[in-house]
Amino acid sequence: MPDKIKVLTIVGPTAVGKTELAIEVAKTLDGEIITADSMQIYQGLDIGTAKPTPQERDGISHHLIDVVTPDQEFNVADYVRLAEQVIKEISDRGKVPIISGGTGLYIHALIDGFLFPEQGADPKIRRRLLLEAEEDNQALYEKLKVVDPDAAAKLHVNDIRRIVRALEVYYSTGKPISQLQRKAQGKEAKYNAIMFGLTRDRSELYQRINQRVDIMITDGLIEEVKKLLDKYPHQPTALQALGYKELAEYLNGECSLEEAIYVLKRDTRRYAKRQLSWFRRDKRIKWLDLSEIEKEKAIEIIINSYR
Repeated sequence: MPDKIKVLTIVGPTAVGKTELAIEVAKTLDGEIITADSMQIYQGLDIGTAKPTPQERDGISHHLIDVVTPDQEFNVADYVRLAEQVIKEISDRGKVPIISGGTGLYIHALIDGFLFPEQGADPKIRRRLLLEAEEDNQALYEKLKVVDPDAAAKLHVNDIRRIVRALEVYYSTGKPISQLQRKAQGKEAKYNAIMFGLTRDRSELYQRINQRVDIMITDGLIEEVKKLLDKYPHQPTALQALGYKELAEYLNGECSLEEAIYVLKRDTRRYAKRQLSWFRRDKRIKWLDLSEIEKEKAIEIIINSYR
């Protein structure tokens, strides 16, 4: 039986500093980065997803960024299929695959395997659920809480894409998606994964989140959202992402800019808290607190652990 491919995984909440650190690690280890971000896969969602610019990538190859347009369907099964292919290609070139991101479901599905029910995709059910979400996403979330409370507990009320997917699986198969996920546990992991998590003091992390939102606004996030709404007027699922939904409401005259920015900062802080809760359940992850140690020290620890 061939040896498992060795991969390095760097996870953590939004704005903690994953991108910059992963790039520095990749330089030393001769690695390439596979992004694990459910929104950076969309073309045109650049500023609001903190997608690294070509300058920020500093010559390090990044994969699974700008994979599809915002009006295309893309789910965790698609991500795993593409990521597995990229990991093999990177390994075959003699380089180190580095998975970096904050979408815990993507990382879990890739590292540990995930059961994707073949009969769990029904476009008719999905369309109906998406229409319901446009009318009242809170009501749709409440439906999920009834049929699959475990799945609902891991999702934000505005995470329309995953709420719809979970309900679609339930209505198509009669089984909660959380039950299918649990069945995948205990399967032998596909990769030899060295896993690190980055964190910071909560007040510092929240300050970084607030500053990031301010920078995004300055860098043109409002204009980015406006272009996307003009190009995709029916607001596909991708535009329900943090930063896009709130500013779309502002541009549609549903709230003031100040209100939109306030909600965006608040919901991003809440999202970071949920990300940490998700990742902390995985006891394989070694945590590095960037409020307590210098970035250079964290890089050294990760590199030495991988080697």
